[in-house]
This record gives sequence, C-alpha cells and structure tokens, in this order.
Amino acid sequence: MTAEFWGYPFQQSSEPQTIVDVHEADVWPVADNSGSGTKDALANGLHPVVAIGGRTAADGRPLNRTGVVVTWTAGLTVPLGMVRVDIADGKMVYNWVANVLTYNGGTPATFETAPVVGQPVFVDDSDDLGEGVTLSMSPLNDAGVKNPLAGHLFYAQDEMANSAFGGPNATYTFDTSLANSLVQQGYCILLTSAVGELA
Repeated sequence: MTAEFWGYPFQQSSEPQTIVDVHEADVWPVADNSGSGTKDALANGLHPVVAIGGRTAADGRPLNRTGVVVTWTAGLTVPLGMVRVDIADGKMVYNWVANVLTYNGGTPATFETAPVVGQPVFVDDSDDLGEGVTLSMSPLNDAGVKNPLAGHLFYAQDEMANSAFGGPNATYTFDTSLANSLVQQGYCILLTSAVGELA
C-alpha cells in the first residue's frame, strides 16, 4: 500500500517549470529502486523529490539531476511506467524531510535539531527513512555513498512569520526545535539541481 506523506499542497510556486518524461526505472528512491527496496511505489497524487539516473558513483552519482514528480503513468509492466518530473532550478515544493545529518554503521547517528533557512537537503535512499520520505539533511546515505543535492530549506510562502508586517503568522516552521532523534517533518524546499550547482 502506498503511504501518503502529503496532506499539504506540494507545489509552492508555479514557476519556473521544466518538465521532462523519464522511465520509472531511472528515478529513485521509489519502489524497489532504493536502498530498502520498499520505498513508496509511485502513484498519481504523490509528488516526491527524486533523483534521475544511476544510484552508484560509477553511474554518475551524486551528480544526478533531481526534481519533483508531477505525474506518473503505469506501463505494461511494473518498471516501465512513465514519470513526468519537474527539474526546474528555483522551483519551490513542499516535501517531507528527515533531520538526519550523519549515519554510522548503517543507522542514523546525528540529527539536526534547529534547521535553518537555506540548509541543504539531499535525495537519500537510506532504508531508515519512512515510506514517502526521499529527502534528508545528510550528504551521505547509510552506506556512505554521496547523496545528490536536491535543494535548500526555504520559507513556505503562506506560512512566513509576518505579524510584524500586519500578517496573520507570528511564528513559522523554523521556530520549532526538533528532537535529537529521527524526525520527519514537512518543509518548503527551494529545488536546486546538483548538476546546475557545478555548472
């Protein structure tokens, strides 16, 4: 069964937009194309941030293109679905992020307790992350392999603390401290491709 870790509009900005069609077998971490082999199967209505291309350093990781799933179309066989992915730099999306900073012995070891605006987040295929959670704050996965950069934590445009300017919000997500343990929380992400960062 597919876990629904959403319950909030995934799209925080309509522009920019660069949508590409990708074979399902070439995006990760989804379904069996993940460290755990049990990540969410793609389904319409789910919009995880994913990496495109190889999962090993020999195949180009961590310089993968990253983006957010827009739609998914089933194929005749499971690995042959078609995924539409928005790979635009500067796209803002709402996704679940694990506060893992490092792993040790294949398990989460250190955790971010006070995330800040601009903090980098990575596509992480580690099996400790819950179904539907494809992002963490760790530059390495639980096997010590570099994770592709997905983007940076950013202000959710409708949740900014703006009471000093006449708005309704006195606090916002970044005012909340997290436990010194694995926490998976929704954040607005300003998407940035690792490939674009190196250009």
